[in-house]
Amino acid sequence: MGANINIFYALYCISSRRQQGGKIMAFITKSKKQTEKLALMALLTAIVAVLAYFGGFIKIGGLASISLTLIPVVIGAALCGPFAGAWLGGVAGVIFFTTADAIFWFGLSIPGTVITVMIKGILSGFCAGLVYKLLEKLNRYLAVVVSAVVCPVVNTGIFLLGSLIFFIDTVSAGATTEGLSVGGYLIVFFVGLNFVFELLVNIILSPAILRILNIGKKK
Repeated sequence: MGANINIFYALYCISSRRQQGGKIMAFITKSKKQTEKLALMALLTAIVAVLAYFGGFIKIGGLASISLTLIPVVIGAALCGPFAGAWLGGVAGVIFFTTADAIFWFGLSIPGTVITVMIKGILSGFCAGLVYKLLEKLNRYLAVVVSAVVCPVVNTGIFLLGSLIFFIDTVSAGATTEGLSVGGYLIVFFVGLNFVFELLVNIILSPAILRILNIGKKK
């Protein structure tokens, strides 16, 4: 009888140790993934900061400023989730305030500029991540393309809305001078080719973004 009790006790100890070992391995794996996620976010944050700062100085025939900032925002939003996308979009907004382009907007309205830039950056990243998360199970390529489109659309849409709320006097005066409607003036002079460029670049680079995501998901 005593021998049987010892055997059962030994089996219990082995089972308990295996469970503890499994919990430890799960904790280590979770910690490793969190560390990799933090490292990825640090890298993407640095890339967004650089692109946001120098992008405003790259011009296309004097008509538009090249901005590749939304690409790492989409990548981060897809790999790390909507809140990561919001963070990266917010970083892009903060860096914009240090550029020469910000001076013009600050001259129109400092509070309006800060509110518009931060909200459009944060929401564009968040929405890109949310859309990717919703569509990923259906088709990853579709999820990438749609999130890559949603990001600049939300970004530009909120910018236009902010312009109507905070810069309406400047917009109305400019529209009257140019003989355009308020909407037409916003599209021609405030948005210009920037939106078209950002949208096309995001769509064209979608396959490359998908490859990056595949590598990230495998890790």
